[in-house]
Amino acid sequence: MTGLTLQHPNKLSTGCLILRHYSPKVSMLLLCVGLWLASTEAYTADIFDMEAIRDANTLETRILQPWKTVPGMIATRQLLVTINVGQIWPGQDYRIPIRMVVPADRKARGFHLTGGNTPARLEQPVRPGGTNLELLKGGVGLVMTVVQEPGSYGQARLGGESERRFASSLNARHKIQYWAWPATLMRAITAAYAETDHFHRGKVAVSGGSKNGASPSMAIIHDNRMTALHATVSPIWESPLRLCDTKAWEQHVAVGGGQRGFSGGHFGPNFNRRALESGHTWKELQDFTRGISSQVFISRNLKALRDRNVSMLFHPGTHDMVAYDLAWGGANHPSIPVYLGANSGHGKKGHPQTERDQQNKTVLLLQHFFPEEFNSPMLAPPEVETEVLDGSLHVTVRFPKGAGEETGRIWWIYNRYPDGSPQYLQQLIPEDHTKPMSGDASSGIWRTEIALDSSASRIDIFTNHRKTFDYQGRLYKTYISSPYTRVSLKKTD
Repeated sequence: MTGLTLQHPNKLSTGCLILRHYSPKVSMLLLCVGLWLASTEAYTADIFDMEAIRDANTLETRILQPWKTVPGMIATRQLLVTINVGQIWPGQDYRIPIRMVVPADRKARGFHLTGGNTPARLEQPVRPGGTNLELLKGGVGLVMTVVQEPGSYGQARLGGESERRFASSLNARHKIQYWAWPATLMRAITAAYAETDHFHRGKVAVSGGSKNGASPSMAIIHDNRMTALHATVSPIWESPLRLCDTKAWEQHVAVGGGQRGFSGGHFGPNFNRRALESGHTWKELQDFTRGISSQVFISRNLKALRDRNVSMLFHPGTHDMVAYDLAWGGANHPSIPVYLGANSGHGKKGHPQTERDQQNKTVLLLQHFFPEEFNSPMLAPPEVETEVLDGSLHVTVRFPKGAGEETGRIWWIYNRYPDGSPQYLQQLIPEDHTKPMSGDASSGIWRTEIALDSSASRIDIFTNHRKTFDYQGRLYKTYISSPYTRVSLKKTD
């Protein structure tokens, strides 16, 4: 496979030949331009060679457990293999295991792909239940692989070397998060569709949380075989802090953040400090993050994904160390569908009033694979309007008529610290800062008022709305959130 490289020797050597025909000053200018172009191309080159990703001939498949029938609530046929995803750097293969599960009596048409597994767990036959059981009953397969830190399964040296090489080179191919994990999911699709006796080509839905939310969010941009995505506590958009914006970082440090105490970053754990210690400059970090972001963030690819009719829903969490920029995302990308569980995120227990009955992922998957079983879609993000009047915040939320929303509930928090700061993660929504909204489902309009704290300078709000679906006689409850909204309460002359 080919990958991103930091040097373009052919172009630079050609430029050096041309320099002989110019004066010293012009030569130096052209040399600088040539070096800048090489650097820019280094950060904008395609991370994935999709022709190589789809090439089943390079999988180097090793069968660990051949296809065999596994009894259960539904009989299945299952296979366990390992494949070569590719080389992270010359001479270093990245091999991962894959378990494939199909109905025993037919080929699967499409499948649900997950990476939140371990090699040890995949050694055991899968006895599916819940949503996966419903998918198999309908003829949809399961493909299960491993998107985890290499150290968690005995390859800590590989993970450490990957981080060292990336910090030194800013070569995205060397960083497991940018290349190996998304490539793992895409190569798993290639491996499954190589099993032509067990899989028809069809829809491919991917789901997961944290690294298993980020990896498919990146992979689905590049691989049009993927048709649906449900991702939790993972990045969605390219906020200034992610792009190493100097002003954003200065503000972050001023409120108690900083490189050593900040676990968020461009697309995962922060790498700024290690890259700077390896000799890179802030300008190089900015060039890298800006150059690569169109290949990384859902927000940069919305039109293309919607043109492909990709089904998407995100659960970023309101207090998550990786999805740490809700205020920016709500203001700049209000059309991206999100559900915000109050006080949720890595290691968070959630607000007492959080919607514990939400079944968003189940409905997204069932509706994606079996649309004929549903007579209406899941809710899309509504529009929200706010007005400060007589010491109260008036909030109006609007859905299209007939959307089918059944309830409305508002949540709020005063004077929340800037995105990504330690206080942003620590300051939870108080227990009494939520209440039901009054609404008219037939008109799609929901309203409420919040009596404002006179000492507050700003208030953050979002609303959650329920819609219930009937799938084969069983009721499933789903929720959508309005865009996260920050309202300034400062008085102006």
